[in-house]
Amino acid sequence: MLRTSRVLLSRVTSPLQGSGAQGPILRFDGEAFRLKKTRELVRALLVLRLCAWPPLVTYGLTLLSWSQRLLGSRLSGALLRASVYGQFVAGETAAEVQGSVQRLQGLRLRPLLAVPTEEEPGTRRGGEAWYEENLDAMLHCVDLSCGPPGSPPPRPALMQLKVTALTSARLCRELSLRLQEPGTAGELRPERLATAMERGQDLSISSLSPEQNQHLRASLNRFHRIAQYARAQGVRLLVDAEYTFLNPALSLFVAALAVRWNCPEEADGDGAPWVWNTYQAYLQDTYERLHGAAEAAERAGLAFGVKLVRGAYLETERALAQQSGAADPTQPNYEATSRSYSRCLELMLGHVCRRGSRCQLMVASHNEESVRQAVKRMSDLGIPPDGAVCFGQLLGMCDHVSLALGQAGYSIYKSIPYGSLEEVIPYLLRRAQENRSVLQGARREQELLSQELLRRWSRRP
Repeated sequence: MLRTSRVLLSRVTSPLQGSGAQGPILRFDGEAFRLKKTRELVRALLVLRLCAWPPLVTYGLTLLSWSQRLLGSRLSGALLRASVYGQFVAGETAAEVQGSVQRLQGLRLRPLLAVPTEEEPGTRRGGEAWYEENLDAMLHCVDLSCGPPGSPPPRPALMQLKVTALTSARLCRELSLRLQEPGTAGELRPERLATAMERGQDLSISSLSPEQNQHLRASLNRFHRIAQYARAQGVRLLVDAEYTFLNPALSLFVAALAVRWNCPEEADGDGAPWVWNTYQAYLQDTYERLHGAAEAAERAGLAFGVKLVRGAYLETERALAQQSGAADPTQPNYEATSRSYSRCLELMLGHVCRRGSRCQLMVASHNEESVRQAVKRMSDLGIPPDGAVCFGQLLGMCDHVSLALGQAGYSIYKSIPYGSLEEVIPYLLRRAQENRSVLQGARREQELLSQELLRRWSRRP
């Protein structure tokens, strides 16, 4: 494997031409698929073609129920494990997850573990006990992110966190509405919430009911416990964005965590942030919010971490806006979203160049042009491949880009859900519905997979 990686590295990279600077030009032509086993390529090709079939994404749970009735739960489960589950999920047990992580690391890819739990707006879960169970699962995720016992943890170790797994979507919606009202800034200051988190103070927000205030205090306690444990274990938390009507509250919680954990007193050797927020380029106000947050963090002396995504809730956001008569918060088309992503990327690369490791960026994109832009600008600005900028993509997708980045020495993370079939399949179907365009746009990856399989079966060099 090591010899193959070295040969491949010489093939997929070459010096930048014209500027005199030295840096890699990445070739996303499927050459990196030579690192993978044939059975992995066959499964990837079949699963990606299956996921590009619209009825599967739209009626996935119904089709799953039918398959269990026709085939039985055991045979249906075996088929899922050999296909969709095996392609996109790390496993169920700790040993399976660690084995998947080790295989990724052998390909120079890094793990970004995710607990597949969240509360969808409009649903009711099991009260505080359910959120406490989710906290226990996230604490275990921190342990898994550190690697097997006795082994040195990956550096830097990252994991994803869903706020609505630890607090109710209803509370987030209520707080988001309150944040838009005049006169609430004092009560809902991040510093006030940060103090309540750490000291366990009896925080009370006048606009909330007694039950809501009690739930808010319990939620803040959960946020503090996961951040405290992750900091002790050397794991950085990447907080996912969700729907626009929840995001103001989510950003408030992240800002409160940042006040406590991204301060100079908590900095480790490189001063990188412990808590990151996610910004969705498909929203029209993202650039202004990102610019304001980056400037505010710098003024406060806080480290600043960003996961930059295009966004996955486009259809739902537009439907909700139409139902409520509100203005559509999203960009008008894909091209506008790409321009927004490019502007936000340039903004953050400038902050990284100026602040160094105190400002960190994950370029979370399956778009080859966005990745190329990031790589070129990193070279122009002198940002090292394994420094304050990393890349992120979903496990089982866009591997021709991920593998090329890893072999060229860039920090590339694969978002990895794990858990039982019952836990993960509904989660995967929700992600598939949110990422229809990504799944249907994976035709190029399918073509590259087909080419590599044909090369192997025809025994061409």
